[in-house]
This record gives sequence, C-alpha cells and structure tokens, in this order.
Amino acid sequence: MTKGQLAMITAKARSFSEHEQRSPGERSVRSLSEQAGVSVGRIGQASMVLRHAPDLAEAVINGTIGLNEAYSVAQKNKAQAESSEAQLARLRSEDPQLADRVAEGELTIQGAWAERKARQEEDLRQRRVATNLLCEILPALAQIRGSRTFAQYDPELAPPGRAVTREVIEHATTALAEVAAAWKDRDLP
Repeated sequence: MTKGQLAMITAKARSFSEHEQRSPGERSVRSLSEQAGVSVGRIGQASMVLRHAPDLAEAVINGTIGLNEAYSVAQKNKAQAESSEAQLARLRSEDPQLADRVAEGELTIQGAWAERKARQEEDLRQRRVATNLLCEILPALAQIRGSRTFAQYDPELAPPGRAVTREVIEHATTALAEVAAAWKDRDLP
C-alpha cells in the first residue's frame, strides 16, 4: 500500500474512533501516525479529503486515485464552500430576503446575486427617471411663481389631454408637499 492509502485508512479509522468512547491516546493523530507509519501531514490531507471530498476516500484506499489528487479536489471544494458561505453572509447583510431564498434552496447564490444586481439596476433606472422628471418640472413651476401666468390660463388653449383642472392642481399640491418632505428628510439643499 502507498503512504496515501495508509493515510486515508488511518484518517477513516480516526473518524470512526471519534464517534466511539476511546481514550485520548488511542485517538491522537500522532499515535495513529506512528502506528500506521505515515506522517501527521498526510493524515491531515486525508482528513481534509474526508471532510471536503468524501466521495474520493474509497478511490484513494483502492488506489484508483492518489491522495495528492484527492487532496487538490478537497482544497478546491473547501475554497468554494468558504466562498459560498462568505457570499451568503454578505448577501444576508445586504438583502436578507434573498439570502433566505438561497438558504431554502429556492435560488442559487449566483442566481440571488444576479437578482440583486437586476434590482439595483432597476432602482438606479427609476431614480434617473424621477430625477430627470423633477429637474424638468419643478424649475419651470418655480419660474412662474409671482407672475401672472396662472391668471392667464385658458382651458381652450390647453393641449389635448393636458388640461389643468382643480384635481390636477390638488394632486400637484400634494406632490409638492411630498417633495418638500422628502427633501427635508434627506436634508437636501
């Protein structure tokens, strides 16, 4: 048997013994290392394979795959798992509802980030439209303040579908109050 095969057998034996009530000396990696004649480092590699690529353990024992190759796969799996966990933690802080959907298996982490990005882009688009609209309308309204423009309004000259009515004025008044409140809340100039 290769040292890799022995290390994997030893790591498996150690994982089984951890579930049983054994003395600490019987479970120690150093003691197992000495008994099997393999280094503590190789047993550590085999243990990582058991944790992060368990489907490769039997292949290592059978000699179908080397411990080094299985260890490389385990390292990649571990890095990916840690990356996914970090992404989920970040998502949880930025958008808990999307993170819950990932945790429930409704979305993948990549799908959740794509949805978050799409939401952010739509939010930015809506803010641009709103900003342009307000920048177009409010300065024009402010320019007619104090003039006789209101007194000169003639409904017969209004473009089709754009006549000013009392209802339109009431809605505009409410809208201006809402704008003023938003500016105050956001402490805008």
